Amino acid sequence: MQQSPSALSAGGVVPVGRAEPGTVAICFVAAALESVRARHMDTEALLNKVGLSPGLLQVPQARVSAKHYGELWRLVALTLDDEFFGQDSRRMKAGSFAMLVHSVLGCKNLGQALDRSLRFYGLILDDIGGSLLREGNEATIMLRERAGIAPRVFGHEVLLMLLHGVACWLVGRRIPILRAQFGYPEPAHSAEYRLMYCTDLAYGRPHTAIVFAADYLNLPIVQNERSVKEFLRTAPESILVKYKNGSSLSARIRRRLRQLLPGELPDFERLAGELNMTTATMRRRLHEEGASYQGIKDQLRRDLAIGYLSHSDRGVMDIALELGFSERSAFHRAFRKWTGASPGEFRRGLQT
Repeated sequence: MQQSPSALSAGGVVPVGRAEPGTVAICFVAAALESVRARHMDTEALLNKVGLSPGLLQVPQARVSAKHYGELWRLVALTLDDEFFGQDSRRMKAGSFAMLVHSVLGCKNLGQALDRSLRFYGLILDDIGGSLLREGNEATIMLRERAGIAPRVFGHEVLLMLLHGVACWLVGRRIPILRAQFGYPEPAHSAEYRLMYCTDLAYGRPHTAIVFAADYLNLPIVQNERSVKEFLRTAPESILVKYKNGSSLSARIRRRLRQLLPGELPDFERLAGELNMTTATMRRRLHEEGASYQGIKDQLRRDLAIGYLSHSDRGVMDIALELGFSERSAFHRAFRKWTGASPGEFRRGLQT
């Protein structure tokens, strides 16, 4: 694949074994391609170039790997010369994201970095802007459109993802979102918002906003010119499925569970003991990272199942056993809960 001069493609693609698995809903693939399609360009060629079947767009429950979506993201940005995917009347030209990230490295804390980031986007974009508000124990990132401009849902999603993802990376930890509101009606894919943001969601509000604890604004910036190279090399994969700190407790748990599969996964108390923690400490630390043990188990099994179904010819029962399901029916129920489709329906959709 031709490499973009954009920061989002600096250094090439991360090898499969270098990143933890994660998946992105197919609706975000369609959204990224919308501006390409509006310009009468060949979207199927772009999908084929990054190894995604165009037939996936006809499977509403389909998911793709963060790696594939990251490659598509970079290719679309290169094709349009717009890192904001046509979501603003002014292009966010290639290299803008790299300039932003380098410009915030010298900030003394996260609050200053977010203020600078929002001023940067205010200069780059015409139709949408944002501000950082501090009130009591809470901080709010609020997005606003220029008068007379209707909210572009994908534009809001992209800008929030970039702001939140970079913020988490700058301080070296995931920043849990307490609640979120959106300046547009509830979208069809709103179930994804529970994973992207939090469970306290509201729609049809005057502005889009995410709220988090104000204490995070005082955290120092822990990244530097050396670490920024790796971050830009792996972006946007590194922020697509929320920030993943490889040394975080949730990442350690995920790696531990992958070592134990297939077979029965340990209960919470046993795992805490294996990690030399009390259950209270492990629960508190996971909460601080915006994660839960059940959520980690579900996402790991879901992502591995999707990977096996998408990239191997292994039988459904074989996959079920690999993931620790003793019965085919139990795996079917779980997979339908995760994706809205049975394993067979999902695999057939990939082949359409």
